[in-house]
Amino acid sequence: MTSILYRGGVVHSPQDPFAEAVLVDDGVVAWVGANDTADGFAARADRVVELDGALVTAAFVDAHVHVLETGLAAVGVDLGVAAGVTSPADALARLHDAAADLDARSGEVLLAHGWDDSAWGDAGPFTRADLDAACGGAPVYAARVDSHSAVVSTSLAERSGAIGVPGWSDDGLVREQAYDRVRAVARDLAPVRRTALYRAVLAEAARRGIVAVHEMSTPAADTRAGLRELLALTADAGSALPLVVGYRGELCSTPDDARALLADVPGLTGIGGDLTIDGSFGSRTAAVRSPYRDAPDQGTGTLFLDAQEICDHLAAVAAAGVPGGFHIIGDRGMDEFLLGLEIAADVHGQQSVAAGRHRIEHALLVDAKALAAMLVFGLSLSVQPSFVTAWGGPDGMYAERLGATRAADLSPLADLAASGVPLAFGSDTPVTALDPWAGVRGAVFHPVPEQRLSARAAFNAHTRGGWRIAGLDGTGAGQLRVGAPAHLAVWDAQHLTVQAAPGSMSSWSAEARAGTPLLPDLDPELPTPHCLQTVRAGVVVHDELG
Repeated sequence: MTSILYRGGVVHSPQDPFAEAVLVDDGVVAWVGANDTADGFAARADRVVELDGALVTAAFVDAHVHVLETGLAAVGVDLGVAAGVTSPADALARLHDAAADLDARSGEVLLAHGWDDSAWGDAGPFTRADLDAACGGAPVYAARVDSHSAVVSTSLAERSGAIGVPGWSDDGLVREQAYDRVRAVARDLAPVRRTALYRAVLAEAARRGIVAVHEMSTPAADTRAGLRELLALTADAGSALPLVVGYRGELCSTPDDARALLADVPGLTGIGGDLTIDGSFGSRTAAVRSPYRDAPDQGTGTLFLDAQEICDHLAAVAAAGVPGGFHIIGDRGMDEFLLGLEIAADVHGQQSVAAGRHRIEHALLVDAKALAAMLVFGLSLSVQPSFVTAWGGPDGMYAERLGATRAADLSPLADLAASGVPLAFGSDTPVTALDPWAGVRGAVFHPVPEQRLSARAAFNAHTRGGWRIAGLDGTGAGQLRVGAPAHLAVWDAQHLTVQAAPGSMSSWSAEARAGTPLLPDLDPELPTPHCLQTVRAGVVVHDELG
């Protein structure tokens, strides 16, 4: 390990709101303070970084990622609105061009991701007939932006055995079990390619100022072997990669099931994560109490687990000594989860359930009953503020699917924070990008003013919160204070006179006058800060400082 002195900048530290410099020794924050004192440390430091006004903060934690899927999306065809795809015709033209470069004899699957029919007006998704015509019969997997459904070509449908499986539609739109079938074929990769994708995604996370990610592994998204590799690859800071905190979404009926999984994947933090109780609003598979407003004939979504299965899983993983967790989007999905909690409490006792430190992913619809249960049972939430940025508001996809009144209740961040429910922020990449400042901004500028967080609260949820809900905050990780691990990021941030968004919980100008450390101005008209360096436990994992 080496010693690094940073001086001449702005250091975001609760220990010293006016700090200008920080010293890192052997992977630990050794000192935080003013420039004049920092000069005395310069001679003994192995490296002195002149910040020139740059901002130093705790590095981010992304509390919900899918590493392999993100890597595959990055090398596949981008069908997102941001890529200029605003119609099915645009998507098919992109796929046609990509198919021309495929070697038809190789059997390689043409991967695509990100199409969003909610941005296409009245045009619905393209079909497998469209894919067959545009791509010359090549095997094509085109995932919707929410990663809960896809349109596939005939050749891929036949190869995967998806035809006729629950979730199959003759137009090539696959959900549920049929979706899992085609994903398994699309993710059948050579080991060397899989490793290269892992490294590329983790390097991109480091470039974004992210020092740890919570990998939400599932059998449909990646293999146990893949998760073992990710955990081993990043276990030591000397890897020069962000830490992977591992969760595996496999249902357990007994403690023996859970113990067998833990033995097979050493180092797991939890058994859950994207263990899905329901689906997504975009694919209309989230379990809701009343039919979808824009497609009432499609029912009320899908429950993939029932209350007894939820109860058994919580009891099994708790007995094995690790927390559980579930993916929940809709209110009916939340109702089923709460029923499972109540059954578990009746059988095993409320204190036993609360001691499990279980977590929920997404939790877009949280009513008063659900909020009370979260407090009683000590639940933590991993949420994605960028979801409401992308699809919230009175004219967004959520309002289209649910109606404006119900959509206004989504992601009640201020209510959750004010109640004391532990919050951590993530991206759910590749659903939204690895862009933690965008997540903070999404919380500060929530489309419902009453649900906005201060920049400080949002930043804490995306830093310290990620360590906390993984049970890794006992060392002080997530804050720049003496004795804490040196997980930090250096930012080229030009605007540090931060004004809170109208209607938010607190005023940054008032906090600054009170001596609270500043953060960047997150006005949507301003660029987000650019990461110059990311450090994990004193090891530089991304560096543009020379």
